[in-house]
Amino acid sequence: MLALRQVSDDLTVKESWETVVKPLLNAPAEALWRAHSDAVNAALLTRWLPHGTCRFLLKTDLFDEAMGEGLYPMLAMRADSVAALDLAPSVLAAAVARYPQLLAVTADVRRLPFGSETLEIIVSNSTLDHFGTSHEITAALRELYRVLRRGGRLLLTMDNLTNPAVAIRNVLPFSLLRRLGLASYPFGATGGRRRLTRLLREVGFEVQETVALLHCPRVLAVPIARRLQRRGTAAKRTRFLRRLQSWERLANLPTRYLTGYFVGVDARKP
Repeated sequence: MLALRQVSDDLTVKESWETVVKPLLNAPAEALWRAHSDAVNAALLTRWLPHGTCRFLLKTDLFDEAMGEGLYPMLAMRADSVAALDLAPSVLAAAVARYPQLLAVTADVRRLPFGSETLEIIVSNSTLDHFGTSHEITAALRELYRVLRRGGRLLLTMDNLTNPAVAIRNVLPFSLLRRLGLASYPFGATGGRRRLTRLLREVGFEVQETVALLHCPRVLAVPIARRLQRRGTAAKRTRFLRRLQSWERLANLPTRYLTGYFVGVDARKP
């Protein structure tokens, strides 16, 4: 049984994130894009996760599972027990309603309610790129390092600031992006491959591999996905998902960090 510690909540951050994400839970127009995102992330994790099963695995947010199928079904096949946390109570409730087997906790990744060296695998799927500063990212990485066992793995994805589209998006006001339909929630501090590698190594992690993923231009793909979700047939949606997947071939090119919207890092605690 995974023991939990009592930690204090940052109520301001918790309430702010709840206000942003709660309306999104009733947004079926996002389902098609979420299905593509889940498929790309699941393919990466399937490659990175160790063969066999571990005892305890942690996922650092539940947005994927609240909005769609998410990654839980695949993660549950790789661990005896999957724990997950989220700051937003509405997100946590929606995810648990879909997956009652989850050990779900309302918690902040910067103050984890787990003992030191208790987890074997941590999946942090675009969680840390919602903090406002690099200092907060480092604080979260230190906590993730603390709760991992020696030899444990952190499988991390974050917004890729090397991609010009991400760099431009991150300096524009969220209010403008939301009016244009280009963002549903605020974006935070992040970095490119080199910066994220440096932050991980400063905390103490060994970086095993980095990748770039989700290469389809979102400014074009997301509006089309929303339109097909509302009016398209099942056959059209399937064809669209296949076309989106074909963009992932760009991950094999030297320019992959210019086109990928996310950086993925496989890091190990020595």
